[in-house]
Amino acid sequence: MIITENFTGSVSQNPLALSIGMFDGVHLGHQSIIKKLNAISEKKNLESAILTFWPHPRTVFSPNDDLKLLNTIDEKKYLLEKNGLQHLFLKEFDDEFRNLTGEEFVKQILVDKLRVKHLIIGYDHTFGKNRSGDFSLLKKLGPEFGFEVEQVEAVNYKDFNISSTQIRNALSKGNIIAANEMLGYHYSLSGTVVHGKKIGRTIGYPTANIEVDVLKLLPKKGAYIVEVFVKNRHYKGMLSIGTNPTVNGNSLSVEVYILDFNEDIYGQSISVNFREFLHDEIKFKNLEKLVERLDEDKRLTADFQF
Repeated sequence: MIITENFTGSVSQNPLALSIGMFDGVHLGHQSIIKKLNAISEKKNLESAILTFWPHPRTVFSPNDDLKLLNTIDEKKYLLEKNGLQHLFLKEFDDEFRNLTGEEFVKQILVDKLRVKHLIIGYDHTFGKNRSGDFSLLKKLGPEFGFEVEQVEAVNYKDFNISSTQIRNALSKGNIIAANEMLGYHYSLSGTVVHGKKIGRTIGYPTANIEVDVLKLLPKKGAYIVEVFVKNRHYKGMLSIGTNPTVNGNSLSVEVYILDFNEDIYGQSISVNFREFLHDEIKFKNLEKLVERLDEDKRLTADFQF
């Protein structure tokens, strides 16, 4: 996959089958768009491409919002490439860009810079200053500028449309199974193993503390069964998100106990896939009660079928 960042002049060497959006999560709805892009690009001898923005436009419009995302930029790149996308255009959502009207966006960006020949947009997509661009505008301008446009329907999950917001809501409730089903893969996080308070090792449960990207959305506080990837191997693990209230902790941490593992991995990269929610964060009366629960969590994790 070719990645082009913050383009200025005409940047596309080939005419494009393009979609626009944040694609946060690259969930099943996004995957259906990419699949259609790839099919059209093959049929019409075009290059499949996505135009997305970094940072998220909401950080420009609402800078005080504590926005968390399903994907880091590296995760998004990996998922888009895994789904067969040929070209990713990354554009900073700066003041100049945000002030383009819908029509200016079509002419200056889609036509002049990106050479779009086929455009696919989501069922609720708008663009341009004051959301002045939509499907009807694209249908109107398509014949004038020589591109076709189509709008895809949402992908449904149970009784609602799959969206990044719905997945964030599921994760905030610890509903890992629903989040994973809407994503079409297991929600994950990655980071560097850093030094913690090392309390776990004193009770027989040494954990790896993971330093996670500040923009990455963490699921609900509590304990989870996870699949751990470290040193090109994978293990079962039980992961905790919380403040360690039993030992009067006050800062949020992400730490994982890896089953059948006893190596020094400080400073190394580690990834986890979330598989199942175990329980909410609990403040135990003492460490003995904590260990009893950890023993039970370990049994459930060991028995879990990956």
